[in-house]
Amino acid sequence: MRPRLIRRERASLRAAVLAPVVALLLALATSAALFWALGAPPGAALRALLLEPFASWASLSEVLLKMTPLLLIAQGLAIGFRAKVFNIGAEGQLILGAIFASAIPVWNPVAEGWWVWPAMMALGMLGGMAWAGIAAFWRARLNANEILVTLMLSLVAAQLLNYLLLGPWKDPAGFNFPQSVMFPWDAMLPVLFEGTRVSVALLFALAATALAWLVMQRSFAGYRLLVGGLAPRAAAYAGFAESRAVWIALLIGGAAAGLAGAAEVAGPLGQLQRSVSTGYGYAAIIVAYLGGLHPLGILASSFLMAVLYIGGDSAMVSAGLPAAAVRTVQGLLLVFYLGGLTFIRYRLVRGVR
Repeated sequence: MRPRLIRRERASLRAAVLAPVVALLLALATSAALFWALGAPPGAALRALLLEPFASWASLSEVLLKMTPLLLIAQGLAIGFRAKVFNIGAEGQLILGAIFASAIPVWNPVAEGWWVWPAMMALGMLGGMAWAGIAAFWRARLNANEILVTLMLSLVAAQLLNYLLLGPWKDPAGFNFPQSVMFPWDAMLPVLFEGTRVSVALLFALAATALAWLVMQRSFAGYRLLVGGLAPRAAAYAGFAESRAVWIALLIGGAAAGLAGAAEVAGPLGQLQRSVSTGYGYAAIIVAYLGGLHPLGILASSFLMAVLYIGGDSAMVSAGLPAAAVRTVQGLLLVFYLGGLTFIRYRLVRGVR
């Protein structure tokens, strides 16, 4: 006799809502023990991690700044995840979006007009979609695993970024730093709150949240996408092609990541830099699952993850924590949530050998 996991006929809604809260508490408790083992005062570390981001409007605005790309990318990825299309390469799609968007100010450093930054956003989305489209082609035509293909393409994107910044797109007046020229004023996103770095990209992310909710919760197109990914045979019988679901899911994820990359270079960075690739594409995977792959849940989880980012920076300074310790908190959060989710959807029974 050995235990087996049997899927429950109906998952508890109350347990599903409480799961992220319990996961957060367990992650914080475990993190406190790790901080103590590292010689850092757990109380001071947790206070910096959770409370410092709310200490002033300046720090809270930075939370909103970090939340923007996480929310955008996670909403795009969640649509694919719910259809069982696993796009793990949003980081590379973000980089390609940043590269495509930067083409306008790099090739025309004095570009002027109201059209400049909207055109950059459109090009960013096209860049992300093009990079995701490579994985969609291989998955639809040759049944290649999209997890491996999208992940490997992220490594290729990083090398392409290095090539451009160390070669043809390198700023000749940049003191040999790997970065492009500074973008002109019309290539920058309008600031949403005066005195902060929060741009209208936050509105793009909120609009993407509303659109994702409408498509996945209230539209036949969203239902068809889910069926195409979850039950390919049933979808084929009903006339829904699995390959169509793969293409749509990956292109949506690529467009969202590309838009996030374009917003980074036209927002807080103001130029194309290596630092455009900061792990947002990977962190958004945690955000998507922590939000239960639901648009409103992702809205909350993206804010929480942004708080941990900004609070982690404060903890590294005030409590002397290494950067790896902060990333560990994010990883623990996902592990505990997925563990809890397993027992929400399944029950443990003693089976027959």
